[in-house]
Amino acid sequence: MIGPNEIMIIGVIIVLLFGASKLPELAHSVGRSMGEFKKAQKESEKELSEFERSLEATPKETKKSKVVKMAEELGIATKGKTEDELLDEIQKTLNKRESVKT
Repeated sequence: MIGPNEIMIIGVIIVLLFGASKLPELAHSVGRSMGEFKKAQKESEKELSEFERSLEATPKETKKSKVVKMAEELGIATKGKTEDELLDEIQKTLNKRESVKT
């Protein structure tokens, strides 16, 4: 961590580099830049969380719709059945078709 002695040395170097008259202007610019950075950071975090929420919702719906579509293509009734039940019936149907072929 930076101690009080180091802060004083840094302050003296800044005064020597920029001059005492430029310090208020420099501090104002640094403060404005930090404010803009924090605003951009919050905005990007918000966009990221919205994107994550949209990703969480999409795969479940897509997976379910694929299972239902496959079950319908195989002639399995899908109404009132859970996804796991449909997957079991799809497996049974595919196993039956495979045993008929051999």
